[in-house]
Amino acid sequence: MSAFVPATPVAAQAPVLLRRSAFACPASTTRLHAAVSRRCRLAPAPRMMAEASAETEAPPAEEKFEFQAEVSRVMHLIINSLYSNKDIFLRELVSNASDACDKKRFLALSSGTDGGQPEVFVKADKEKGTITVEDSGIGMTRQELINNLGSIATSGTSKFVDALGENGSGDMNLIGQFGVGFYSAYLVSDSVQVVTRSYTDPNAKQYRWESDAENSFIIREDDSEPFKNGSGTRIILHVKEGCKEFLENYKLEELMKRYSEFIQFPVYSWASRTEYDEVPDGDEKDAEGKQKMKREPRTVEEWSQVNKLKPLWMRKPKEISSDEYSAFYKTITKDFSDPLAHTHFAVEGDVEFRALLFCPKTLPSNLRQNMFGDQGSLLKLYVKRVFISDKFEDLLPRWLVFIKGVIDSEDLPLNVSREILQKSRVLRIISKRLVRKSVDMFKAVKARDNNDFEDFWAQFGRYIKAGIIETDDHTDDLMKLALWPSTQSQEKLTDLDGYVSRMKESQKDIYFVAADSRAAGESAPAMERLRKHGYEVLFLTEPVDEMTVQKVITFKTKRNADDKDDTMFKFVDVTKDDLDLGELKSDEEKKEDKALVEEYKAVVEYFQKLLSDKVGKVQVSDRLTESASTITQSSFGISPTMERYMKEVGSANLNDPGMSGFMVKSRTLEINPKHPIVKDIKTQMEGAAGGDEDQLKQTCTLVYELALLTAGYPLDDTAVFARRVSSLVSPNIAAPEVVVPDPEQAAPSLNDEMADLTQEDMQRNLNEQLEKMGANVDVLTDQARGDTETIDAETIDTESIDTESIDTEAKATEVAESGDGEGQGEEKVKKAETEVVE
Repeated sequence: MSAFVPATPVAAQAPVLLRRSAFACPASTTRLHAAVSRRCRLAPAPRMMAEASAETEAPPAEEKFEFQAEVSRVMHLIINSLYSNKDIFLRELVSNASDACDKKRFLALSSGTDGGQPEVFVKADKEKGTITVEDSGIGMTRQELINNLGSIATSGTSKFVDALGENGSGDMNLIGQFGVGFYSAYLVSDSVQVVTRSYTDPNAKQYRWESDAENSFIIREDDSEPFKNGSGTRIILHVKEGCKEFLENYKLEELMKRYSEFIQFPVYSWASRTEYDEVPDGDEKDAEGKQKMKREPRTVEEWSQVNKLKPLWMRKPKEISSDEYSAFYKTITKDFSDPLAHTHFAVEGDVEFRALLFCPKTLPSNLRQNMFGDQGSLLKLYVKRVFISDKFEDLLPRWLVFIKGVIDSEDLPLNVSREILQKSRVLRIISKRLVRKSVDMFKAVKARDNNDFEDFWAQFGRYIKAGIIETDDHTDDLMKLALWPSTQSQEKLTDLDGYVSRMKESQKDIYFVAADSRAAGESAPAMERLRKHGYEVLFLTEPVDEMTVQKVITFKTKRNADDKDDTMFKFVDVTKDDLDLGELKSDEEKKEDKALVEEYKAVVEYFQKLLSDKVGKVQVSDRLTESASTITQSSFGISPTMERYMKEVGSANLNDPGMSGFMVKSRTLEINPKHPIVKDIKTQMEGAAGGDEDQLKQTCTLVYELALLTAGYPLDDTAVFARRVSSLVSPNIAAPEVVVPDPEQAAPSLNDEMADLTQEDMQRNLNEQLEKMGANVDVLTDQARGDTETIDAETIDTESIDTESIDTEAKATEVAESGDGEGQGEEKVKKAETEVVE
């Protein structure tokens, strides 16, 4: 990609000379020498290059050259198809200039000579209509101008055209193999001049390359201003109509701060500022007889360094203070508060990158209205400290959209314009590590002995729940992070490890109830017996909570701290009709319950006949101790909270008659045989005659409607319910008619229809329903919680996360992609992956 390449003997010319990705910024001089020598065929020292040039016959002073056969066609595609944003022309040219400075510095170090200060200068001239980008780098010889700027990948022009296609829709990863970044200059200019003098040849002349991007270019000797340090490259762009806004120096400075803020060499822009001088104000004197003065503005123009901020992520974590991390965070995010936590690490091996990730204290404003809005804008991607984009969705899953920070990679396969991040093996490896490090950062916050994690959960808990639903890789860790209200957590929240530690000795399951609020959950009739016996029950107050536990089904942890192995605990909904409370009863109570079931068999059958179009089943309850009745769900039913959510988001499933019938028939009416009302119904049935039958229907229907209300379900008709209650209070008010469904026309019981289904079948049916709603998880959480309250930043003690390590993945990526089978590949990755603490 770079136009600024080292001197190379023509016979040893590399096939791809402009590809910037070939010039990595090395960790050591040895590594740089190997990389540059291997990829650029660098001569070992300027002296040898001088000898080679001395043997070459002097070329004519000016000569015209034709571009290679298909270069014009390729340049047309580059200019009109590859670059959707003209701003990046400056990023490309400054990146090339930095590469040239880096190569010159290496040659100077290896030869023991003084190459001078490597610098890059950018200036716009409105009068001349030009933009000049100049560096004090390695420069080019005449032959290199011919080879490098007269062709696009000397050996691959045709392949490039074939790979790209006429409309630029080819595999963009292939484009990265060809050096075309220099030609982005033609996005804003109709002609370009390149003035250069090579550092590798002390006797080299200064040359000028000119072209209007048509069919030819000219090379001639140049007698313009020499380079300050003896070598370098000066690119002069003659800006075309429609791009005149780039002739403003402040515009260029803005672009450089965006894209080149962390370039390792000083980058200067031509800037102007206003200063004020004190000058005499005519002949007037003040009261003391002194000359009156006035302030007169004066415009000062000078070079101003753009990239003063250093790339903190390139330093070792142990050398950086928490204040430095906070200052850097505030600079790149424009946040006024310190970060809640950070993780700083590097990965080496087949895939190399560095990352510095921050967790903010409060939810970013752009995510308050839309949970997953503006995804990726908080994370900045750099390649060799050159800003690429903050608009991508592939490096972090959407449930980590609130994470801020920077990623700097040497290996990302970008297209020629560096604008579109391609999905690839490298990207998957980077993404996997970023997610793991983010989860580790959250775990470290939870380990703090303060309230930081409770504050974190208030802000970002719904994202963790979304992560549990949407990922399979970190489910166990995320479930250990999750906090829940419970019957024993008072006003605070509890994690699942805390719940398990408080379980009864004989308890095998984790009990929960879905409700609109904590208060509604505490008064739910379905948990009366559990509450009576002191069993802790979790409150799932958001629809996303139900999706979370339905996804994981179980939770694995140690029951006691001294246990050697983990125990698997199943999540059990206390509102399901198959809830087994046998462990709560004595043998005598079990016998009594069995007798009551037989005693109230006729009552159950009466309810079943009366409500056959409203519930799928009626049964005597063993969970009620205070209420007369409640509504429970079959094991594959939907809670009232989830049912309301589906209606609110306009689920198409609810409009389907089959789905509507499914939801109704999955309900079970449970009656308490020890409650006075139910006992009275039994008495009425035993002595019912004539007019008493209507009163019995009214009472039974009211018991059902009260069960709906206390369980959280909406009534079919509140006006009818009001009349029914009023008729019981006053005999002068006529009760609404109760219509008994025709048994022959009533739909069969859902339990009869599902009799042959296994538990796995039922779970699969429920999972399919949840998957259909998964895309609305943001709506699901937002509707339940509303706007997130801002945490008082003063109450959070910011600490650095001790996850500061350099991770090594030796051959892990290749193993993961091998054809040995998915399971074997993953096992090999684990064996190959190591971590080295820096």
